[in-house]
Amino acid sequence: MKKLQLTALVLLTLFFMDPKSGNAAGLAKISYKVSFPEAQAHYVDVEMTVSNLAQPSLEVKMPVWAPGSYLVREFAKNIESLTASANGKAVSAPKINKNTWKLNTTGLSSVTIKYKVYAFELSVRTSFIDVSHAFLSTTGIFLFPKGMLAQPSTITIKPYKDWNKVSTSLEMVKGDVFSRTAPNFDILYDSPLEIGTQDVFDFDVANTHYEVAMYGGGNYDKERLKKDMAKIIEAEAAVFGENPNKHYTFIVHNKQRNGGGLEHLSSTVLGASRDGYTNERVYHGFLGLVAHEHFHLWNVKRLRPIALGPFDYDNENYTTNLWIAEGFTAYYQNLILRYADLADTQTFLSDMVSDINTVENQPGTKVQPLAESSFDAWIKSYRPNENSYNTGISYYDKGAVIGMLLDLEIINNSNGKYSLNDVMKYMYDTYYKGKKRGYTDAEFKAGFEKFAGKNLNDFYAQYINGLAAIKYDKYLGYAGYKLVDELASTNNADLGVAVNTRNIITTVFRDGAGWVDGLNVGDQITNIDDTPVTDLSAIKGKKVDDKIVVTVSRDGQAFKIPVTLKRNDNVKYTITELPNATPQQLAVRKKWLKL
Repeated sequence: MKKLQLTALVLLTLFFMDPKSGNAAGLAKISYKVSFPEAQAHYVDVEMTVSNLAQPSLEVKMPVWAPGSYLVREFAKNIESLTASANGKAVSAPKINKNTWKLNTTGLSSVTIKYKVYAFELSVRTSFIDVSHAFLSTTGIFLFPKGMLAQPSTITIKPYKDWNKVSTSLEMVKGDVFSRTAPNFDILYDSPLEIGTQDVFDFDVANTHYEVAMYGGGNYDKERLKKDMAKIIEAEAAVFGENPNKHYTFIVHNKQRNGGGLEHLSSTVLGASRDGYTNERVYHGFLGLVAHEHFHLWNVKRLRPIALGPFDYDNENYTTNLWIAEGFTAYYQNLILRYADLADTQTFLSDMVSDINTVENQPGTKVQPLAESSFDAWIKSYRPNENSYNTGISYYDKGAVIGMLLDLEIINNSNGKYSLNDVMKYMYDTYYKGKKRGYTDAEFKAGFEKFAGKNLNDFYAQYINGLAAIKYDKYLGYAGYKLVDELASTNNADLGVAVNTRNIITTVFRDGAGWVDGLNVGDQITNIDDTPVTDLSAIKGKKVDDKIVVTVSRDGQAFKIPVTLKRNDNVKYTITELPNATPQQLAVRKKWLKL
């Protein structure tokens, strides 16, 4: 067992390590001490020591982003009171750019840097500290020495008051729960820490030990979660033929309302609603989140776009393949629940048609190609504005739909011999395990073609790099299904805007009535045809092409805007069975849904 663990550790180190990053560092040793003397004010004190130095200067840097969350978040903004010292004397440590401090280390073999970090944003990607617990998202807590990303480090934790647990994927040092070690900074930055009095339970799946750390309480059933999470894990490992971890940690933050997750190499952080576990719809959503983030331990953390590792922590890391990394994972979160018998066929189809409806009802799907959506995640997906709905599409939603289409294409063209699972395993074995690097766009396309048995140039031109309308019935037809639009025969008049509870416009939909006639986001609708209104219910009695006058309050002034109502073109699809499905179609359906 120890030999297997060591082999895996070496493989991961080689996979993520920048071969140039360790040259300048030699045998430098890096350690951290963290403490919480002002937990009530949301601060962590960090003491960083770099020893065995033999260089005239040392630059220490804070990452600007957290891998898996594609936005420059400028974590250095939360650092205060940075000082440096050696041999009892102060060392000059001026800040030379937004996230870098430069120390004069001439003649010094060791230097200690002390700083405070303010942490008061409880999300899966940012740190949070109060008297109840500390969640340390490590990219926003620990500085790294420039040129030393390949170096190991140790963390010693001085807990606040009655905190008695640490939940993380980082290994303990000599069995001490408050002392942890990382073989390099890519591993450190991929291993968040939950410190406090969290409720912890564990279970084993095959040769992998799982720990679940629950913060915030909740009405969860531990035994049910163990059983259902184990089913998900087994179904996902079956896709790739192995579970590469010996242990894995789920950190779950239970709040009144919460959601989202962030994947890591050997752990994940999930947001959940503390009282939602007994609501079957909410619980289904939570299991989908578990399936999504856990699937990432293969897809993106190991099988990854070539741009996503070794990481550049100072800048954006661009890729056109988040539709595979995230979109396919969104597809598999639904498929895995079906595989694990945690969702029946109808539930799976409902989940998939929900993604289809999201894509088809978003005007931006006709504006932004899928590959561009991935590439522009840094400036668009994580920085939405009032017009984003009209200009972009999510690589999660459309990527999930594309995953479904390719799955059906492969199953059908191979006469049921192969599926998307075979592509994922082949790419994992070839690039992560074999070549020990990420894949290019062309290489993944070749993987699809290998198992589909056909050239996919047209598919890519239309659906990945282009804006062609998706031929859903062609692909669903392979499995004996078709789409039915429940709204196809309706002719409802629509103002083409969305409003909040104060009747203030939050979105103006591209090419809708409000778009054409000049309603603006921020306008408060006060009257329709001189009748005071508090919502849009007055539109229900109108017909398409009716002309109305909308009175709005805009910047404190009243404006009367003539508007010609248009048809509401939204779709509401369901997936239904074709009558008299052929044996070939039923065979595809059986393979697809594991019936």
